[in-house]
Amino acid sequence: LITNHTGMTLTGRRTVDVLHEARDVTLVSLFSPEHGWLGVVDKKVGDTVDKATGLKVFSLYGKTRKPTAQMLEGIDTLVFDIQDIGCRFYTYIATMRAALEAAAEHDIQFVVLDRPNPIGGIAIAGPVLKDARRDFVGAHTIPLRHGMTTGELARMMVGENGLQVQLTVIACSGWQRADYWHHTGMTWINPSPNMRRLTQALTYPGIGLIEGTNVSVGRGTDTPFEILGAPWCDGKRLATQLEQAKLPGVAFVPVRFTPTSSKHKGIECGGVHILVTNWRTFEPVRTGMHIACTLRTLFTKDWDTKRLDWLLKDEASYEAVLDGTDAESIISKWRRPLNLFRLRRRPFLLYE
Repeated sequence: LITNHTGMTLTGRRTVDVLHEARDVTLVSLFSPEHGWLGVVDKKVGDTVDKATGLKVFSLYGKTRKPTAQMLEGIDTLVFDIQDIGCRFYTYIATMRAALEAAAEHDIQFVVLDRPNPIGGIAIAGPVLKDARRDFVGAHTIPLRHGMTTGELARMMVGENGLQVQLTVIACSGWQRADYWHHTGMTWINPSPNMRRLTQALTYPGIGLIEGTNVSVGRGTDTPFEILGAPWCDGKRLATQLEQAKLPGVAFVPVRFTPTSSKHKGIECGGVHILVTNWRTFEPVRTGMHIACTLRTLFTKDWDTKRLDWLLKDEASYEAVLDGTDAESIISKWRRPLNLFRLRRRPFLLYE
């Protein structure tokens, strides 16, 4: 079983306990993704043991990110049960892809216990990743906001890459594409240390995009991915400029904050609070690109953009930001690839 603390049933039982006690299943080992077995670590983690079952937990975010032949010895089925948040650079789907490839190489069945996409299954946004740029924060040729579930993504990865693996997806019951997490009635469990509420999952595809640069995105505060700033940033100027763009479903409030960890730890920063005012109209990736272009315009000398393309992964868009191109012109170049992606994903979708 590949899982973490998010692998819970509707009644609050751990998936590991359900499988461990099931009559027709022999659960022999466990695997954990980034952030560890309990989902609280923000660094590489080693193997551990699940205290309740005594089973070994192999880390897939330590010495290896792909199950090895030794780890898979005696296993005929891998089960994946981890809550994703619907953003391309969130790494749980990369762990799933690596495990799918390992299953194909070792003739092991693969089962995905599907879970809702917490930010909905309709909206898609951002540049579509080129295959040559695939890595651990870009697991498949999808846009930044892909609008798919883990089960649908698994079907797409297998189908488009010709993986020779017997894949079964246990679909969600009752979920519809238009549903956000708060429509499901399910309990929110922080899927990672800085993903503390649903609002942050919604802002993440746009605000998280910037965190490779010398801007704090709120790690080390109570509101990661809802605020951003830097010691050199004038929050009032930034908020004023962003408000003039009249972006849908969002307002920008000047703030000052001091992160207690991560980037700019212990240093007071100026910046903005990203206030989502309408969940249905808010576009996180569009908002993120407007922020990037505004930072470039207002703070050209101070904003270090070298790692902006680490998560954006689109050279043309990156160069356009550096050249001072306006955000809407950059976004317009994504329309055709996004339309093609919408067609590509259609055969792999499981929900209306």
